[in-house]
Amino acid sequence: MQDHRSGRVGHAGASPAGRPLLYVLLIVVAALWGAPLLWMLVTSIKPESEIYAYPPVWIPASPTLEAYAALFDRFPMLVWFKNSAIVAILTTLLTVAVDALAAYPLARMQFPGRRIVMGVIFATFLLPYELLFVPLFLGLNSYGLVDSLFSLTVPASANAFGVFLLTQFFQAVPKELEEAATIDGCSRFGFFWRILLPLTKPGLATVAIFTFVASWNNFFWPLIATNSDATRTLPVGLATLVGGAGMSMKQSVLMASAVAATLPTALFFLALQRHFVRGIAATGVKG
Repeated sequence: MQDHRSGRVGHAGASPAGRPLLYVLLIVVAALWGAPLLWMLVTSIKPESEIYAYPPVWIPASPTLEAYAALFDRFPMLVWFKNSAIVAILTTLLTVAVDALAAYPLARMQFPGRRIVMGVIFATFLLPYELLFVPLFLGLNSYGLVDSLFSLTVPASANAFGVFLLTQFFQAVPKELEEAATIDGCSRFGFFWRILLPLTKPGLATVAIFTFVASWNNFFWPLIATNSDATRTLPVGLATLVGGAGMSMKQSVLMASAVAATLPTALFFLALQRHFVRGIAATGVKG
């Protein structure tokens, strides 16, 4: 309510006096979160003599890329990168498409057994993914699909989290908008493709980010389903790298491998950050 004596409108929660403290707290949290990443990056470009220096050296006197050259020369990093990129991108595209198509009828249509279907889908949250490894491996092996990019992509091309999140976003779109589109001659699929999806880009971006990061970092299933460098993804390849040569490998090379594994997910997140933040904010203030 407006204060006529001051001529200003009061805003709930506005506390200018507390903002400097909040900024200091955010800077401290950001520093604690970013320091290990910065140390990893700096160590990857240090000469070996500076890695064990005391006190620690944060700015190398003579930075070098020898660790990256050794990493890509000694190991099939490009193959692992290619496999991880193909699997992560295809899994993300398939997951967003399948989850959106599944969420649309659950959010916008009424049909017998709708609540049962939703309950069954959401109940899969209670099942650990590792529980499916054995039957999934046996099924793929019976068709000769083990040790292929197909076995890494298709089994992970849908998840209950994405269906649940997109259902909430689709339900938030006013029904009047769909009725107006129907009156104008728009079909259900036309409304879904031309109106609903553009209006829910933050939700789609959120699902895409979570799926891409989870697929890129996935370790256990690729470890089981692959047995050659031709199909190994980056996490599995780096595990064999550390396990086989880690005891004798330079620390700078190990840090370079960690940077190489982290950089793609960081870039992908930064590319969709704006939509991701809007999506999280929308799910937090809904209702």
